[in-house]
Amino acid sequence: MALGFAAAGVPLEDAKTCAAVLIESDKRGIDSHGVGRFKPIYIDKIRDGVLCPVTQFEVVRQGPTTAVVDGHNGMGHLIGVKSMELAIQKAKQYGMGMVAVRNSNHYGIAGYFSIMAANAGMIGITGTNARPSVAPTFGVENMFGTNPLTIGMPTDEDFPFVLDCATSITQRGKVEHYSRIGKKMPIGWVIDADGQPVTDPDAALAGFDNGTCASVTLGGMGEELAGYKGYGYATAVEILSAALQSGLFLKALSGVGPDGEKRPHQLGHFFIAIDINAFVDEAEFKRTGGEILRTLRASAKVPGEERIYTAGEKEYLAYLERKETGIPLNESVRKSLQDVRDEFKVDFKFVWE
Repeated sequence: MALGFAAAGVPLEDAKTCAAVLIESDKRGIDSHGVGRFKPIYIDKIRDGVLCPVTQFEVVRQGPTTAVVDGHNGMGHLIGVKSMELAIQKAKQYGMGMVAVRNSNHYGIAGYFSIMAANAGMIGITGTNARPSVAPTFGVENMFGTNPLTIGMPTDEDFPFVLDCATSITQRGKVEHYSRIGKKMPIGWVIDADGQPVTDPDAALAGFDNGTCASVTLGGMGEELAGYKGYGYATAVEILSAALQSGLFLKALSGVGPDGEKRPHQLGHFFIAIDINAFVDEAEFKRTGGEILRTLRASAKVPGEERIYTAGEKEYLAYLERKETGIPLNESVRKSLQDVRDEFKVDFKFVWE
């Protein structure tokens, strides 16, 4: 995978980082954000000239605990890793660190960066805006992205607590995944311009681009099931992702110019690292956190359900299973990888590390 990025112009060491973020998604069972996006979200955009393969990571403003980074439309994975590394570095020195990013691109699974902080003995938080695909409560127009708000915390278990999810009821990547496997979506994920449900993923993806379809916020349509909560969190992520670095927002992130021409998405992100040892001994924090999770799993279950999960557990179990059995790739993903292989004359080798 790294060789594929490198063949498209990404420096080899940067390519290894981008590949690691992408493949980690598949390792954790998050197929919506894995290698299936390698060609359409990254390689094709490099070819179209709207994603810069050589990333300029520029710190344009900085304080002891803060920084603003300009990614100059480079590789979002690399920008994300470097930004969280900077936040962690500041947190080690001052207890907390926060980095805001402008002019970036899709950075893969947000949980990757929160796990970076958790592995460093810290609390990690990240969020990002995205190309518009989600309507506000009582609306049908796709105004903002799926805008994940992700938190990672270390525990005394074999895996950290990682809450990595969109503020919409589903993410665009999952719609893309349903399209790749030829499966209809559940009612309630996507609506059309009349507020009616859309179950055809191809129609939904086309509607996202032309403004006739939109995803629904977390909680669902209207207020009865608290869709306004997802709407509120999505808006908070939009503001933090854009306003802290004077970046673009909402429909300006579409990647399409006024005449229909393709242009950089210019996404914004934010990364927060909090040093646990600034508050309490790290081992004590991990022990308490682990006990909370174990107590939740041991609580009374709905009749017929086998177990209760905590955030990050299913991904960890998928990681263990796929380490033994390998990562499944459907025919559509295989075809896209073969197309890149044939175009750039490179052979893909997936090595579990």
